[in-house]
Amino acid sequence: MSKSDDQKIAALAKKNAAKAAKPKPTRRRQYDDTLPPEREDDVDLRDFFSEMKKREF
Repeated sequence: MSKSDDQKIAALAKKNAAKAAKPKPTRRRQYDDTLPPEREDDVDLRDFFSEMKKREF
């Protein structure tokens, strides 16, 4: 491999590592201001079940 190919691969690896390092922002569903905020447990369960709905068994 040439030097330019090595540099391109290094730049691509750096770019992909930066993407993977960013954590997924936690979105809260807010329908009513009078409701208490969701607990962290509820957010985890909601994310888990939404992923399971996408899969076929």
